[in-house]
Formats: sequence, C-alpha cells, structure tokens
Amino acid sequence: MKWTDVFDIAMALADEYPDTDPRYVNFVDLHQWVCGLEGFDDDPARSGEKILEAIQAAWIEEAD
Repeated sequence: MKWTDVFDIAMALADEYPDTDPRYVNFVDLHQWVCGLEGFDDDPARSGEKILEAIQAAWIEEAD
C-alpha cells in the first residue's frame, strides 16, 4: 500500500484497530499506525495533513 491507497489503508486500520473510534485518533498516532500496517510500503515522509485527513475520513466512513 502507498499513501494514495486511502480506502485500502482505512480498511486495514479498521481491521487492525476494531475497538478504536477513528474520530478521536490524532494524526501523530494515525501516521505511526499507517506506517506499521502490514503491506504498507511507502516513504513515511511523503504523508501530509491532507492525506491523513482523507484516511481518517475513510476510516470513519468504514466504521459507520
């Protein structure tokens, strides 16, 4: 997965952290969790606030 795979990342986070409400995850933790996902293979420095917001929004949508 790359940073641009927003929906794949959101689904992986939902599977990895099923008891976590994504609305309350800060971006520092979110960044670390994404980088730690199995199958994630991108430069950690390539992310930004907009990408993290998109991932969080997709995760919230997945959780609902």
